[in-house]
Amino acid sequence: MGKSNARVLTEKDKAFKPLVYICAPFSGDKEKNIKAAVGYAKYAYENNAIPLTPHFLFPFMDDGDLKEREDALFMDSILLGKCQEVWVFGDKITDGMATELGIAKRRRQKIRYFSGEVKENA
Repeated sequence: MGKSNARVLTEKDKAFKPLVYICAPFSGDKEKNIKAAVGYAKYAYENNAIPLTPHFLFPFMDDGDLKEREDALFMDSILLGKCQEVWVFGDKITDGMATELGIAKRRRQKIRYFSGEVKENA
């Protein structure tokens, strides 16, 4: 490969921004969790990614209603399949997150784990 091809490839690599699914707690203290999700999405954006944050997608749905929660998780799983990577935030894996991670593992999607303070864990 010539130098010009290598340079083009490098520039192309820099321009690539993966679509990443933000996997983080939602249920429970929703106000706190949504605020944290804003920070996680910002972190993804600042790290050359396009964040897809399900926390913001279905505000009209009632997380306390079992059918609506299942419908939201189903729609999340469809969107999850569109992403190149799954970024997991926080120190606790909720039931909903465990479902999403199971789907991502079956699909062999790249999964990255971060602490609540958005530091990547090995």
